[in-house]
Parts: sequence; structure tokens; C-alpha cells
Amino acid sequence: MRRAFVSLAVLVLLATHAAHAGPKLTVFAAADLAFAFKEIVPLFERATGARVTLGVGSTGNFAHQIAAGAPADVFFAANETFVDDLVARGHVVAETRTLYARGRIVLATGRRVGTKLTDLRQLTGPDIRKIAIANPQHAPYGKAAEQALRAVGLWDTLTPKLVYGENVRHALQFVQSGAADAGIVALSVANVAEIVWTPIEPSLHQPLNQVAAVVRRSAVPQLGMAFIRFVNGPDARPIMKRFGFLLPGDF
Repeated sequence: MRRAFVSLAVLVLLATHAAHAGPKLTVFAAADLAFAFKEIVPLFERATGARVTLGVGSTGNFAHQIAAGAPADVFFAANETFVDDLVARGHVVAETRTLYARGRIVLATGRRVGTKLTDLRQLTGPDIRKIAIANPQHAPYGKAAEQALRAVGLWDTLTPKLVYGENVRHALQFVQSGAADAGIVALSVANVAEIVWTPIEPSLHQPLNQVAAVVRRSAVPQLGMAFIRFVNGPDARPIMKRFGFLLPGDF
């Protein structure tokens, strides 16, 4: 009898907790947002009482998953073309499409190399054996890296040295671990102890205009839109700037 009473009490407590728990929001976010959203998500949760499940990865892979029915509520892409394609196919709500940032790429050098690279042409040096970039087939930062290397006439020369990360964070990890001597990664994830970096001229690649939208099948579309507005709002903008993003109104 006592055991049954205790079990009943536990169930009551769990039910009470569930009743008072905030709404749930699932966010699919481009890998370049990993560090910034680690700070922004808790602020949003405290402000709204919502519970956010954050998935961070390749924009192209997430776009494919959303089109296939993945249970995301809101999508933060590293390139607007992926969201525009989802809008055209009816998978996200067109009216919620929002520009939230422009990304930048940098030339990253592993500290083990000893000499900081300051020019893409230095990647041809014999000391640089492996160069990490995100996979251009589905990662916007990888595509921007490819465009920059093509612009300076080095893509074909450097192709044998390239190693591809699943996303830009994965590419960064190659450089951090020493698996690659250098890489082209997002400025937003470049401030880590294992590397040094220099900015890459933005004119060498197409603008990385980053766009978010609410997924059409979301059960909490208003909460998804609230999160998009929060990222563009006064609490999150200073964080986004600190991680190197250019923000709407600044470009």
C-alpha cells in the first residue's frame, strides 16, 4: 500500500511538472551559429519559458530533412537560397522569411604550423599538406570557400589537399585537432585556442546572406516567429555581433 502511494505521488509530481513546463521549440540551425546560439537560446528560454531543442549542422542537410518531414519548428540557414527553395516547395511559411545575418569567412591556420597564413596563395606552400573546408555540395561556407579559391585561381591546384567537413564546425575541428594544417571557416566559430586566422576579402565569394523561416508543419509557429524576432532583437544582436556576424541594418 505504501509503495503504491509513493508511486502515485511520483506520477502526480511528474504530471504537475509537465503541466507547468513551457512549450517546446525545435530549432534547426546552421553550424556557424553553434557558439552564438549556445548563449542566445538560454536567454530566450528565460524570457519566454519555452524549452528549446537545438540542432546544429549543415544547412543543406537540414533543408533536405525538413523537406522530408523532419520535426523542426524553425530553420536558420547559412544561405538564403536554401530557405527560398523550401518556400517555393511549400515547406516553410513564406511570410516568416527573415534575414538575420550575413556571414564571413576567414583563413584559419593551426597554431602547430608556426606561421600564420595571411593570404590564400600561401596555401600552396609545402608546409600546408591538408586544408579543411565544409563540403561545398551542401554547406554554404564550403561553397563560399570554393568560390574564394576559384576567384584567386587556386581551386584546381589545391583540390588534392582539401579535406571536407560535414559542416563548417566539422571543418574547424580538423584544424583544431591537427588533422588539417589550415582551413577556410566561418568567422563566427574561429575564435578558438588552437587556431589563428585572418579575414578573407568578401568580394571573393557571393554574400552569405543568412535567412530564417518557420516550418509549415510546426505546431508552434508563433513561438518559432518569436525566436526569429528574438535573434534579431536587442538581447541577441550584441551576441551575434561579438561572434562576427554582420547584421541587418549594418550592411
